[in-house]
Amino acid sequence: MGVSDCRIINLNKIADPRGNLTFIESNRHIPFEIKRVYYLYDVPGGETRGGHAHKDLQQFIVAMSGSFDVILDDGYVRKAVTLNRSYFGLYLPRMVWRELVNFSSGAVCMVLASDFYDENDYYRDYEEFVKIVRSLAV
Repeated sequence: MGVSDCRIINLNKIADPRGNLTFIESNRHIPFEIKRVYYLYDVPGGETRGGHAHKDLQQFIVAMSGSFDVILDDGYVRKAVTLNRSYFGLYLPRMVWRELVNFSSGAVCMVLASDFYDENDYYRDYEEFVKIVRSLAV
């Protein structure tokens, strides 16, 4: 898996003068069953969130309000993606390092995850992550 496997997914937007509606369904709009949902908010200016990769977990990230950038890195390629619409989301497969930066005031980041929290699924040291990724490619 790598940065090239990350992709923006357009979600259905049902426009209505009373307010728009968007929904996400497991294994239909995103390629996994949703087992956990969490969200980030009130992120102080200049702070970075993320800073890790997952061994097996897949995620789908949505900017529910405001905007932020997601820096993606697979140990070879590094790419930035801006999320700023609640009807677009970013699919992240396993083994992609991510950092969330440049949060606008009032930004809310929702993350849908393919499994329950498991600390053993994390790579939290970037150099270790790159070393493992490059050893798998040999």
